[in-house]
Amino acid sequence: MESFYGLFIAPFADFAFMQRALFGSLILSLGACPVGVFLMLRRMSLSGDAMAHAILPGAAAGFLLYGLEILPMTVGGLIAGIIVALGAGAVSRFTIQREDASMAAFYLISLAVGVLMVSIRGSSVDLMHVLFGTVLALNNEALILIGAIVAVTLACLAIFWRALVAECLDPLFLRSV
Repeated sequence: MESFYGLFIAPFADFAFMQRALFGSLILSLGACPVGVFLMLRRMSLSGDAMAHAILPGAAAGFLLYGLEILPMTVGGLIAGIIVALGAGAVSRFTIQREDASMAAFYLISLAVGVLMVSIRGSSVDLMHVLFGTVLALNNEALILIGAIVAVTLACLAIFWRALVAECLDPLFLRSV
């Protein structure tokens, strides 16, 4: 029977790819947890999942143009995510459609477009790796990118903290101020 150290600690002590995976997961959790709290307070907890799938067309465009380069896929995903968020917000603001329903519609449309884009090229790369990635394949460039995104996220949260809390707890008060 293996010891506790052999099962749970030795892989992280012995293998650099496991250390990078652990470090990337810990850094990412620092930025994701505060955002998740606000999403839960606004009853929008599934929007994170929807946005994760909605970025696929942008990531697929970056993949089709530049291969498995991380920066073009990230920029493409960011652009696609902004388009989906703005589109879903506009639909919910100017129609009777609720925000979660419009987000679901845009998420499904963009997911379908992304799957079509990846399948058109006929790549040997598994769609699951493009969509979700693999934490064990993180390199130093990806860790730097994760750290930069988390730093920007935490800085934005620090700047807009009061407005976000007011919006979550009393939206009418925020609109009156």
